[in-house]
Amino acid sequence: MPQLRSSSLLISQPFLGDPNFERTVVLICRHDEEDGTFGLVLNRPSSLRLGDVLQLPGGDDTPPAQQPLLLGGPVQPDTLHYLHQRPDVPEAIALGQGVYWGGDFPVLLGLLLSGELAPESVRFYAGYSGWTAGQLATEVGENVWIVHPNAAGKVFTLDNDAFWQAILREKGGRYRALSNYPLDPRLN
Repeated sequence: MPQLRSSSLLISQPFLGDPNFERTVVLICRHDEEDGTFGLVLNRPSSLRLGDVLQLPGGDDTPPAQQPLLLGGPVQPDTLHYLHQRPDVPEAIALGQGVYWGGDFPVLLGLLLSGELAPESVRFYAGYSGWTAGQLATEVGENVWIVHPNAAGKVFTLDNDAFWQAILREKGGRYRALSNYPLDPRLN
């Protein structure tokens, strides 16, 4: 079984059947054998923008207010999480390959407002995905997830709409074939 760790991607099997994770790619932000796993679904868009859920300085026309809000998972959907490419944001956690999780939100917001941080270099998520100790390892052992190790850098390189399919194709071999698996095989 592949080792679970921060910076790995979890790619759902095409026949998962759980609407929360169907055709999703999850970035593991923290994995601990005793405390469990925290991750963010990378490819679940919402119709909301950051300015719809937070009152931001400068109003609704600023770059931060226009940032898309993705759905990070079904746990605590009223919480805000973010990934970015700025190592100088205090308290941000390095996930590898130039990707950072969280950190001082006012600093990140200031970088966005000043134009020092490009909007495409940050992603915002409502909620997160979580597993208790041992739960994710069990799911991986049951072939619920395909683990793609050390792949945090993919966060900012693939289009959200086709992320699941693109990452499977990129893995090649049998995974490439899975990328073409129909949503409902009964319709083939």
